[in-house]
Amino acid sequence: QLVQNENFNEASVFRLWGVIIVLAVFVTIAATILTHVVSAVVEAVRTGEKDPKIEDFEDERDQLIDLKGTKITYTSYSLGAFLAMLTFAFGQPPLVMFTLLIFFGVLAQIIGDTLRLLLYQRGF
Repeated sequence: QLVQNENFNEASVFRLWGVIIVLAVFVTIAATILTHVVSAVVEAVRTGEKDPKIEDFEDERDQLIDLKGTKITYTSYSLGAFLAMLTFAFGQPPLVMFTLLIFFGVLAQIIGDTLRLLLYQRGF
């Protein structure tokens, strides 16, 4: 629609990205709350208790796996942010840099979560 109306400029694209990011934050929060509520209901139905006790504890292994995942997430995002800023320094428009920052943010989170899953699967 932006291309058909000839409104495909940086201001409209930045506004579109802003709306997408805000909506993604709200959807993530709502999905997290809904997941917790549904898992509590399923646990209550499964155990038959009115007030089920959900054990949510972390040992040292869990904390170490989480720290390793966080470290690789931050490292990969930092490299991505550096590359995004390099594109801007080499004369690309700000839209390219902004898009790369969002892309590398999502990619870094996927890499970190994948590493956490692999570490749990290996047993550490």
